[in-house]
Amino acid sequence: MFSLKKLAGVAAIAAAGLVLSACSGPTADNSSGSNAPGTSSAAVPSSGGPLKVAVVTHGSAGDAFWNVVKNGAEQAGKDLNVGVDYFSDGDPGNQARLIDNAVAQKVGGLVVSMANPQALQTSIQNAVKAGIPVITINSGEDFSAQFGAIAHVGQSEGLAGQGAGQRLKAAGKTKLLCVIHEAGNIGQNQRCDGAKQTFGNVTTLQVDISNPTDAQARIRGALQSDPSIDAVLALNSQVAARAVAAAKEASSKAQVATFDLNADVVAAIKDGSILFAVDQQQYEQGYLPIVFLKLYKENGNTIGGGHPVQTGPGFVDKTNIDTIAPYAQRGTR
Repeated sequence: MFSLKKLAGVAAIAAAGLVLSACSGPTADNSSGSNAPGTSSAAVPSSGGPLKVAVVTHGSAGDAFWNVVKNGAEQAGKDLNVGVDYFSDGDPGNQARLIDNAVAQKVGGLVVSMANPQALQTSIQNAVKAGIPVITINSGEDFSAQFGAIAHVGQSEGLAGQGAGQRLKAAGKTKLLCVIHEAGNIGQNQRCDGAKQTFGNVTTLQVDISNPTDAQARIRGALQSDPSIDAVLALNSQVAARAVAAAKEASSKAQVATFDLNADVVAAIKDGSILFAVDQQQYEQGYLPIVFLKLYKENGNTIGGGHPVQTGPGFVDKTNIDTIAPYAQRGTR
């Protein structure tokens, strides 16, 4: 058995955001094979161990953000001798069925992101009734305890949006376009609402992340139709790249900021085409729940005291991008 003393040490390091992989660190998997995020038909192979945990997220196929979450969960499984199976599906009904399947397989723990909480409520509550401890991550923190989860790990989206709005206002921007890329995702609405509270003059635009060409065209159209927009807030790193391209096509003065990191965002911060990124440190959203579930199963420990375990927001800009870039490259930021 992995000793509780050693486990507590790992938990302390992870909670401080300093968990690193052995030697070279995990590598982001951006392949389109059967184990890539977004494939609901297959799971990442179990890493072995007496405790088996299913991680079920709403990640879209090929989304670099969710690759990092997966990397964190897998690395925690290796470090703690926990079997981790990762599943994802952007459709709420399909995600609920993945949870049901995990319950039917009698997993020892469940980690779930809740972008659409109501669609997942019955499935999560059935898991709790079956005696399976549930930890929610990333989205849906307001419903986590209500549904019976023992903890929530993520960032408060409203507070993150407020921080982004404050930074854009401090940069002298006066009108903000906030781009929502997943219909029905409550966290994205909370981000835009938070930005509105601190920035003031905010309009929203709905696009579809699964159709990046159309998303770019819609952003370009919004900037062309309203030249007074001088800032764009993307809520996803892939959408951010499209926003940068759209602003150039529209000959717009708007500067882009974004939530989350990927290689394109790192390069864009360095060259000045993206002002900053709101970093919720999603590697921790994959890693920490595995630590917490092992502590719960082996020592009855709980975390948070009824409050979310915050992994963000942090902010990445030109002042710290050189420090963060190597971690993003290896798939842990």
